[in-house]
Amino acid sequence: MSHRHRHRASGFTMLEVLVALIIVATALGASLRAVGSLTQNSSGLRASMMATWAAENHLVQIRLAHDWPPIGKNSSECPQGELKLVCEEEVIATPNPNFRRVEVSVFDTLSPERRIIKLVQVVPHL
Repeated sequence: MSHRHRHRASGFTMLEVLVALIIVATALGASLRAVGSLTQNSSGLRASMMATWAAENHLVQIRLAHDWPPIGKNSSECPQGELKLVCEEEVIATPNPNFRRVEVSVFDTLSPERRIIKLVQVVPHL
C-alpha cells in the first residue's frame, strides 16, 4: 500500500484575493468621498468668510463717510481675493427718524441668486 501525500500549496485562493480587493476598494472609495466633502466644505467656509469681510468693509465705509445714507437700494462690486463678489446695500427708514437700518447682502457673481451673507446695522444721524 502506498501512501500518497497530497501536498496542498500554501497561499490564498483567488476568491480570498478578490474579497480582499473588494474590501480595500470600498474603503478607498469611502475615503475619497470624505476628502471630497471636506474640500467642498472648506471652500464654502472660505467663501463665507470672504463675504463677511466684504460686508463688514462696506458697513465700515458707510460709518467712516459720516454721511447720512439715502433710503433705497444700491449695488456695487466688492471683490475679495480671487472671489468676485457683489455687495447689495439696502437702506431702510426706522420708526426713529434719527436712525436708518442698513442691510448689506453679499452675492457671488458666478451664482447671483445665492446670497452668501447678510449683515445688518443701524446707523445714527450725526
